[in-house]
Amino acid sequence: MPGAKLGDEAGEDEEVADLAMSRALGTPASERVLRTRGRQTMARLLDAGRDVVARQGHQAARIDDIVQEAAVSHGTFYLYFTDKDDLLRALAEECVEEVVELAVGLGPVEPGEAGFREVRAWVARFFETYERWGAVIRVFMERRHVDRRLAARGTEAFTSIRRSLQARLAEASSPAAGRDDPSTGLAAAAMLAMVERYAYLVVARGIPLDTDDLLDTVARMVHRGFFGGR
Repeated sequence: MPGAKLGDEAGEDEEVADLAMSRALGTPASERVLRTRGRQTMARLLDAGRDVVARQGHQAARIDDIVQEAAVSHGTFYLYFTDKDDLLRALAEECVEEVVELAVGLGPVEPGEAGFREVRAWVARFFETYERWGAVIRVFMERRHVDRRLAARGTEAFTSIRRSLQARLAEASSPAAGRDDPSTGLAAAAMLAMVERYAYLVVARGIPLDTDDLLDTVARMVHRGFFGGR
């Protein structure tokens, strides 16, 4: 319908004008208020950026590759992001939010079979998340020494994740060890590091391991070693 088409074009023009103004004011991508069309375009760019970085690595990834993958113009890219690093910061923010939600998603863990199943399901979700975000996590770690904003966000995210896991460990430990007990905090950090390294070896390094055996083994170590499972 002609009226609908004109309405779509008007909406797109307003979106472009809003974005151009926010770019002129230096608003970071993660803080811009976008309408539906803008959110969809940004999602395409973020998905394309994640895929290109996963295939080519951070250094080799080019804006040319990202816009081709997203099927948008260079002009559209620069409406949403200042440069490649701006896009990577936005990707890192999405990754952080998903991993924080993952940590919160671990339910109460009891010593018996139900506790083992809870841990195994959580480890499986962790591996799935790492498979989707592993390349971004590696860039996150590599650039934390040169990007202060990224480093600060990483520290906040790690603290949030550690506290969530620490709360679960405190629930499963003796009443004398509360959630603020330093040893419980260290155990949470160690648990997170162990599971992340397994995910890295399998996903990033491509070590061929049977998925069910791997999940069973890692879940059993976490359940017995950190939650006193039987």
